[in-house]
Amino acid sequence: MKNVKLKLSPGTANPRGASAARRATRQRSVYSKADVEEIFRRFSVQRPEPKGELEHVNAFTLLVAVALSAQATDAGVNKATRPLFAVADTPEKMLALGEEKLRDAIKTIGLYRNKAKNVIALSERLIADFGGAVPKTREELMTLPGVGRKTANVVLQMAFGQSTIAVDTHLFRIANRIRLAPGKTPDEVEANLMRVIPQKYLYHAHHWLILHGRYVCKARRPECERCIIADICKSPEKSCDIPAPLVELPPQVIPVTG
Repeated sequence: MKNVKLKLSPGTANPRGASAARRATRQRSVYSKADVEEIFRRFSVQRPEPKGELEHVNAFTLLVAVALSAQATDAGVNKATRPLFAVADTPEKMLALGEEKLRDAIKTIGLYRNKAKNVIALSERLIADFGGAVPKTREELMTLPGVGRKTANVVLQMAFGQSTIAVDTHLFRIANRIRLAPGKTPDEVEANLMRVIPQKYLYHAHHWLILHGRYVCKARRPECERCIIADICKSPEKSCDIPAPLVELPPQVIPVTG
């Protein structure tokens, strides 16, 4: 009996093709499980308790700081929010401050006019829909003005202790550059990282990868000679195969924490 190839009419789904695409997505990481385990083991030795670098005093100020950090540096946001949070650390106080004064307080941050509108709007929504409290689910957080998936994931991890992966520019670059969890969109990278990172390392993985991208695997030129995973890394851009000494770094100093 001859093998007959079925011709699908235009627009008809190909189950085999769909399955192959899903398999390709699942197999994107070029590292073995043992490699990934060792990568995150080393990160855990180097930074046992990594922290985000946005200053905040509670869940609300964290939410505001993360929303303000889009297309801005943490240092720039911190400089603007120190005096702001001293007088407006709740939705009610933020509304009392008003949009005009808020704009003046954050005018050194990029896109400050639109961000000020969003902060006032999300403050109003928090009071109207959540009794002034920051919600603890991603779905509810993403109903707030100016809050996307990345911001929601940061708040869930830092304020409420949930194991989430917030894909910012550093993490997106790292995941693709070292081919740990390549993806064309932040959502793809997030899904792939959630799949490949061992559960026991998942809670801190977000900060380990961001800090690694910020201080070692930098955007313009990765400093491979300072990299503790240089021998494992499979990036085509890698310039060194000898890992940096694996030593615990001094504790991070975050002036204000929540």
